[in-house]
Amino acid sequence: MSFQPHPFLLIPSQDGTLELIFAAYATTASASTSLIMQLLKHPRVLEKLREELRSKGILHNGCICEGSLRLDNISGLHYLDCVIKEVLRLFTPISGGYRTVLQTFELDGFQIPKGWSVMYSIRDTHDTAPVFKDVDVFDPDRFGQGRSEDKEGRFHYLPFGGGVRTCLGKHLAKLFLKALAIELASSSRFELATRTFPKITLVPVVHPVDGLKVKFFGLDSNQNEILTGTDVMLGATV
Repeated sequence: MSFQPHPFLLIPSQDGTLELIFAAYATTASASTSLIMQLLKHPRVLEKLREELRSKGILHNGCICEGSLRLDNISGLHYLDCVIKEVLRLFTPISGGYRTVLQTFELDGFQIPKGWSVMYSIRDTHDTAPVFKDVDVFDPDRFGQGRSEDKEGRFHYLPFGGGVRTCLGKHLAKLFLKALAIELASSSRFELATRTFPKITLVPVVHPVDGLKVKFFGLDSNQNEILTGTDVMLGATV
């Protein structure tokens, strides 16, 4: 049986396929794992998320209210937005990006010729940007209305890159992370399944060396744990 591709169907090359896997899966998986890890480390942040969900009418008696997960409702969750921003500031999945120099320029006394390929570091930018206070501290409130540390400069915060070639999927990625955070905050209790948190490596994306092992407990409408017939907890490695 022969296969005739549709005239408008684009078959990606091997390099293109790898790029799609990296951009659409690996980066989102990295950010999701970092989100879970930070919620495990900072239970007060998780509880504050729950309080926001309750105040916005999304979470009631331990359950997500039917029809409440609309885009406009999710966009109105300001603290959740701060949490996602802080996860991406501290644990940007990729370290940087490449650009082609369109016009010769000088930087710190060095001439960078037109046509050169240059790499910018997202991670170093976040670590050294003067607008961020206590850069090593996980502090979602830095993005709150009272501080808005990311608003003080154009290119101090760029987890999705910057300029005309910023990540095309950034809005979808943030929406996915917000939906995951809402699910974690509303329908389950979870805890680390190992004695200590795993070591983190940065290549090819930020991820735990041996995975992040987590135990999840389902919750009923009264926020009581739902046990299976054998009282076995659901374990997962992310």
